[in-house]
Amino acid sequence: MSSRNHFMFAFCLLILFANATSIDYEIALKKSLLYYEAQRSGKLPYDQRVQWRGDSALKDGKHEGIDLTGGYYDAGDNVKFGFPMAFTVTMLAWSVTEFRHYLNSQNELKNTLNTIKWGTDYFIKAHKEPYVLYGEIGEGNSDHQCWQRPEDMTTPRTAYKIDEQQPGADLAGETAAALAAAAIAFKGLNSHYSNQLLTHAKKLFDFAIKFPGVYQTSMPVAGKFYGSSGYEDELLWAAVWLLKATKNQKYRNYINAKATSSGGTGGTRPTLSWDDKYVGAQLLIAKILLKKKFAGNGSISLNEYKKNAEAFICNCIQKGNNNIKKTNGGLLWWQAWNNLQYVTTATFVIASYADTLSATKNYLQCTSGNVKPWELITFVKSQVDYILGKNPKKMSYMVGFGTNYPQKVHHRGASIVSIKKDKTPVRCQEGFTLWFNKNAPNPNVIDGAIVGGPDINDYYNDTRGNFQQGEAATANTAPLVGVLARLAAIS
Repeated sequence: MSSRNHFMFAFCLLILFANATSIDYEIALKKSLLYYEAQRSGKLPYDQRVQWRGDSALKDGKHEGIDLTGGYYDAGDNVKFGFPMAFTVTMLAWSVTEFRHYLNSQNELKNTLNTIKWGTDYFIKAHKEPYVLYGEIGEGNSDHQCWQRPEDMTTPRTAYKIDEQQPGADLAGETAAALAAAAIAFKGLNSHYSNQLLTHAKKLFDFAIKFPGVYQTSMPVAGKFYGSSGYEDELLWAAVWLLKATKNQKYRNYINAKATSSGGTGGTRPTLSWDDKYVGAQLLIAKILLKKKFAGNGSISLNEYKKNAEAFICNCIQKGNNNIKKTNGGLLWWQAWNNLQYVTTATFVIASYADTLSATKNYLQCTSGNVKPWELITFVKSQVDYILGKNPKKMSYMVGFGTNYPQKVHHRGASIVSIKKDKTPVRCQEGFTLWFNKNAPNPNVIDGAIVGGPDINDYYNDTRGNFQQGEAATANTAPLVGVLARLAAIS
């Protein structure tokens, strides 16, 4: 971006922020990263900042003869689901590759990299052989029968895997994407680790290509909680990240081939999520095309990726052919269960594209008119501000941010007294009686957690049993990390 162009873009944003109610994005950013420390499984490090948590699941993988400790619990339970965990890490790594400067200026780059590494270290452990990947530890049905701190859990810790006989291209592909994105994030800071991540990413992509299929066919226990709708999106997503990491023609050829096959680009999608990665892949390709770094820039097939990514953005900002619903309070609305997961990914996509449009002196062309980059950031800000409390209920849907936020989050560890304060084990069913059904705020504040959010009428019911609205998940907060850094730097 030219210095003059950069100045004008920044000036427009400063005018925008100067006339808006002040929200401390820097504090929100710090809390968003603290959330992942509360979700850690395994032996906690010496510099653990979330002190109400303790070591947990230290025998994961022992029965299978492999160390599978570490990683993240996905939400308010004590299961390690590899599919959403990999998407979470991919989005965190994308935050670094996209917004590194902003994260560094807020002194949160190191914490973000540590958060990524906690996940990628686990993926390396889970991928001990080229065609074997462990994708789940614990089992949702038995876990949900108990309400226990992770430090106390007595439920089975069975390890589930995919391999040549029982494949899962979606799981392998998403994990490959996470590792490739992380390799870029660590490049220049830890070259040995970056190369190690890239080696695993390449092998997992080859595994996914050679042995196709959805992972829940091989791991039925995962399907009830994180069932996959297909694997082609993960393969494309992984190919784009591997192309960015390696510049290898192999991955360029894969992307080109998909562009010319029926439905290969994915079409215009309604969301970017742990299940559907097409928007992410389309956006990355669109950004490469705008920067004129992709051979075949003028080809109609490659521009189809860009067309689809831009249609998604236009629909989000209410200027497309199939606009996303909004609540009366202005929040994008997809569904009643965990709606905010889609809002946070949408804000990331739009913020990322706005910066590339600005850098390349372009604007977004929607059905209802042209949109300037600063207008996209304005929209992103409106959605983030809603999440952080600028909404009809004046409630922050980031736990621990502000003074009015959910008090009874659906989360086992947060809802039970810290093991640091009371080491008495909480038994399986006892947890429901003593803690789940207790009409009182959670004893531990799980800072930075983004809950499912309000309903279409902007209403939120703060009860522990309301998991559709009140359960946070790692995939919810991850996209917001980079966006918050972006907003904090210009606020």
